[in-house]
Amino acid sequence: MSAWAAVTTFAMLLFVGIGVDFGGQLHAIQNTRAVAAEAARIGGQQLNAPVAIRGQGTEASPAAARAAAAAYIEGAGLTGSTAIVEGRIVVDTSATYQTKILSLVGIDSLPASGHATARIARAVEGVEQ
Repeated sequence: MSAWAAVTTFAMLLFVGIGVDFGGQLHAIQNTRAVAAEAARIGGQQLNAPVAIRGQGTEASPAAARAAAAAYIEGAGLTGSTAIVEGRIVVDTSATYQTKILSLVGIDSLPASGHATARIARAVEGVEQ
């Protein structure tokens, strides 16, 4: 009876660990995606002011967009990268979720990553111009 109890206890602990730690990883993934989306949005707000003021279009100031997005990522406590690709601000974020229960069976961490893009669009009365 004790061998059965030991195996059952280990299996239940493993099931609880899967639920707790994969739930934690899912939360970490959602956070990295949200931070990536906000960083891309903030980067998209960094306009090339002289061009926009003259009414010649809307485009991001590449250096300012990358710096603003990187600062947001750092402020959120994540690591990531930013780039301007074909007029879009592309943000990738990553984090590591430290397991609570699965570390007992040798799984110490689980990866989490996020990706988002933003593009600058000029709209007049709700219609993109």
